Amino acid sequence: MNTQLTMTIGGQATSSAASIPVIDPATGEVFAQAPDASQAQLDEAVAAARHAFAPWSATPLNERRAILGNVAGVLMTHLDTLATLLTQEQGKPLARAKEEIMISAHWCAEVAKLTPETITLEDTPDTLVQVRRVPLGVVGAIVPWNFPVALAFFKIAPALLTGNTVVLKPSPNTPLTALKLGELLRDVLPPGVLNVISGGDALGPWLSSHPGIDKISFTGSTATGRKVMASASATLKRLTLELGGNDAAIVMPDVDVDAIAPVLFWGAFANSAQFCLAIKRLYIHEDIYDKLADALAKLARQVRVGPGANPESELGPVQNQALFERLKGLVADCQSHGWRLLAGGQPISTNGYFFPATLVDNPPDSSRIVQEEPFGPILPLLRFRAIDEVIQRANHSPYGLGGSVWCRDQSLALSIAQRLQTGTVWVNEIHTLSPHKPMAGHKQSGLGVEQGIEGMLAYTQPQTISLKRSST
Repeated sequence: MNTQLTMTIGGQATSSAASIPVIDPATGEVFAQAPDASQAQLDEAVAAARHAFAPWSATPLNERRAILGNVAGVLMTHLDTLATLLTQEQGKPLARAKEEIMISAHWCAEVAKLTPETITLEDTPDTLVQVRRVPLGVVGAIVPWNFPVALAFFKIAPALLTGNTVVLKPSPNTPLTALKLGELLRDVLPPGVLNVISGGDALGPWLSSHPGIDKISFTGSTATGRKVMASASATLKRLTLELGGNDAAIVMPDVDVDAIAPVLFWGAFANSAQFCLAIKRLYIHEDIYDKLADALAKLARQVRVGPGANPESELGPVQNQALFERLKGLVADCQSHGWRLLAGGQPISTNGYFFPATLVDNPPDSSRIVQEEPFGPILPLLRFRAIDEVIQRANHSPYGLGGSVWCRDQSLALSIAQRLQTGTVWVNEIHTLSPHKPMAGHKQSGLGVEQGIEGMLAYTQPQTISLKRSST
């Protein structure tokens, strides 16, 4: 087993007395150990980040931009190594792991083009009033296991660009790629600018409550987000919380079913449906329900599920046993109520956490599979008749992360999109994320903004300077 990866604290390799096991979801077996940081080591990481903050924030913006470009270059140089490690600990097919590394490099390069501008409110012979953006300090970045590299750089890139320093904590399920990145970037970033520590369930609460952390940027479940918010409240930390979703897609009867079916399928099942913006409720107009349901079921039966290292695999295993058991429970609940499965349902008989693409035929809105976020490859297909009806049903959720509308009539599609209570709505497309498009969860899907100018500015605070000019 690989026990060689170390944490990065103050630019130095750091091991720990304790370790946490890392499981390959394709086998269900432990294949590596990762350091389990102590509370004292967290203190060291925060202290290193605080020590590095003053010189880093004073580094000219163009130099910070250039360093982010160098970070992107390191990602691409070590693409194969990082992707192989990511596949083994996360489970996704190797081609998708490579995409994630490349997206992360792209994010660094594009975020580096953003500018936290100074705004002049008044400039007269008597007064100068300017609002500048200043960094917050030390950012605690807490990253989940579904996209452990990309979601890390969604936080690291804007935090570093704006002059903050970072303590990165990956999920205990997928710590290895982050640790490897910390090792690779020791010669790229000044010591203490990016610290990477791994650990078990205690480390997250220690980090979110640490008095030396100025902001927490967290991506994960809504339930855990509430705990992060509570523990951060003692020192009034700034927060960005990107939380759960139960995204609805609304399909109108004028679409080309054959053309749209694959797009909807992958909008729901990419990454084995393990992402917050996946389609989780698919509302289909009754005029095309049967045709589209048949097309989706055919795709579900044909998709190849297998180990991520197998080049023929299109979907890998789900990442961990707890999720695997939850998915089995959701299917059992559907079956106990007599709701028909159009595809999938039974775990694939292997040693790993392989679960097939599963479609549930028109369960009631009150069912668990509609009300809860499965975060795995189970999708309810829901029949509707009227526009007002489907909008009301789509909005009847505590979540409001994303959604999509599929309709040839663009005017009608936009009118539906504008009535959805979500932070992002895609119309005749899906998941076109960009470093330049802000993403904000509504309702219990989050707090604050990621991406775009707004997301970058979330790593700063305004400072107003008001100057009275001398009359002499």
